[in-house]
Amino acid sequence: MKTRRARLAAALLTTAVALTGCGGSDSGAASVPEGWGTLTTKGVDVAYPKGYAEQSAAERGKHNAAAAVRTEDGRKVSVITVQLGFTEANSAEQAAIAAEAGIQLGAKVEGQKDVELAGTDEAKRIDFSFEATGEDGGPAKGTPVEGVILTGLDSSDTTFAIRIDAARGALPDGDLDRIVDSVEVH
Repeated sequence: MKTRRARLAAALLTTAVALTGCGGSDSGAASVPEGWGTLTTKGVDVAYPKGYAEQSAAERGKHNAAAAVRTEDGRKVSVITVQLGFTEANSAEQAAIAAEAGIQLGAKVEGQKDVELAGTDEAKRIDFSFEATGEDGGPAKGTPVEGVILTGLDSSDTTFAIRIDAARGALPDGDLDRIVDSVEVH
């Protein structure tokens, strides 16, 4: 009888430990749509839709840990970038303030709100828009561009910023939602 109780107690303890391991700071599992690529960094991963090409370290900006670009007629119409350690911050709120400061002059910040990202309990989303300058192979001058920055701290308390810029109409809202849902913070 004692052996049976001991086995039952051990089984219950094992189950409790396994269930505890499923919780933590994960705010849900990230989902990557079939056929999409993934930008993988030491702090975060984010998926990108078909039609984007991942840039090599030589192709992307020196401050970007990863980037993917979509082009049409030889011009960049959408860019997804990941920056790590872009500022010293102790919270997602502080990271969001720093991320907003990096949005180009003349852009219209349309709002900041909490966002749920897998792997972290605290993250912010900043929505903004601006008119393209026509430089660096981007959309033609004056083209409306919509942008989103997802920011916070990873498990090592390093800031991350995932920025998605797209010429109006170049990225369907559904794809933007799927990009946000794909984010996995490490």
